[in-house]
Amino acid sequence: MKAFLKFDFTVLTKKILEEKLSQWGLKYLITGFGEVEFLEDIPEDKLAEITAILNSYGIEIIENQKTALVQKIKDTIIEMVFSDSPPTVKASAYLADKLNHSYGYLSNLFSEVTYTSVENFMIIQKIEYAKQLIVNDKMSLTEIAYKLNYSSVAHLSTQFKNTTGITPSQFQRIIAKRREIANTK
Repeated sequence: MKAFLKFDFTVLTKKILEEKLSQWGLKYLITGFGEVEFLEDIPEDKLAEITAILNSYGIEIIENQKTALVQKIKDTIIEMVFSDSPPTVKASAYLADKLNHSYGYLSNLFSEVTYTSVENFMIIQKIEYAKQLIVNDKMSLTEIAYKLNYSSVAHLSTQFKNTTGITPSQFQRIIAKRREIANTK
C-alpha cells in the first residue's frame, strides 16, 4: 500500500525543536520562524551534542548573521509558496515586510551568499510545489497555475520545462504511468 502524505514543515520543525530542547532540559523561547533564544548559557560540549542531533533532523544551527538572514529568506519563500493561502502582495513586498529589510538589500545578500537570485530560488520552490500538487492532489494545470499565482498555464509550463526539462503534461503522464505500473504489481 502506498500513502501520500502532506505535511507542514513549520509545524514539524517547531514540534521537533520543542521535544528535543525540553528533553535536554534547556530553557528557551521560540521567538520566530527559524529562531530560538536560549535563556541560559550552554557549554560548548553540550552545544556540539545538540547541534549533531538537530543536524540528523536536517536542522542546522547558524551563527553567521548573513547566513542566518539568507536562511530566513529561504524559509519565508518556502512558507509563502507552500502556504494554503499565499499572500496577495508581490513577493518582493512580502519578503521586505516579513524580514524588516528592503527587498534590494535582501536580494543582493541572497545572491552574494547563494550565487543565485531570490527569483530563481522562488521559481524552483514553485515548481517543486507544482510537482507535489500534480502527484498528490491530482489538480488540473489550470488550478495549479492559479494556486501558484502564475498568470497562465503557459507561463507555468515554460518555467516548469526550463526547470525540469519536461513539460507539466509530460510529468503528469510519467506519474500516471508509474501509478499504472504500481497497481499492476
